[in-house]
Amino acid sequence: MKTTTITPYGTEEGKKEQVRRMFDAISGRYDLLNRLLSLGVDVWWRRRAVAQLRDLGPKNILDVATGTGDFALEALRLKPEKIVGVDISEGMLALGRKKTAGKPITMLSGDSENLPFADGAFDAVTVGFGVRNFENLERGLSEIARVLRPGGKAVVLEPSAPTVFPLKQLFTWYFHAVLPRIGKLLSRDHAAYTYLPQSVRAFPNGQEFLDICLRSGFASGVYRPLTFGICSMYVLTK
Repeated sequence: MKTTTITPYGTEEGKKEQVRRMFDAISGRYDLLNRLLSLGVDVWWRRRAVAQLRDLGPKNILDVATGTGDFALEALRLKPEKIVGVDISEGMLALGRKKTAGKPITMLSGDSENLPFADGAFDAVTVGFGVRNFENLERGLSEIARVLRPGGKAVVLEPSAPTVFPLKQLFTWYFHAVLPRIGKLLSRDHAAYTYLPQSVRAFPNGQEFLDICLRSGFASGVYRPLTFGICSMYVLTK
């Protein structure tokens, strides 16, 4: 799987451990960088994604690769009974627990490719910009499908590249020339924001990703580009 060939630090250490180390290193500036580098539009992307679950009326929601909990907090709009966020980075979880304190959100340390939940435990799953970081993409997607109940839905957001002139050229310049420099300046981890454009370029996008989802246990799925294709939203049904 080509996603496993792109790693943050390019060492012999496994991708999962490198991703954990990277997010621990940038956790203190992660939210600031997210807003700055996306010009705040990432908030709207999550809102659009959560809206895809409204008709489902989910009571139990799992947020995979929850990070600091932004997607989990957005999912509160659905008024579920509980939300569980899972992430491998303790640095990100520490911030997430502060942000979600007093809310029906539980933040757990866990591996997205080996989820500690029973089959069919959740009505819905959200994943915001985390699937690209899986060490084994199909295993991670299979785990998401496994913990969903029949008829449940998963919504996945991933950055992607626009294909229309001149947005394609502007995006390529910004993503590969500007973003890594800003990331290095503010996070002091150059590898993290060099890894981002490299991993986006290598990630299967659109129908290719949907085909992998269908092989991994989902019955159907749709793909929608957001903000001229800068972000891709996948709505998957088990």
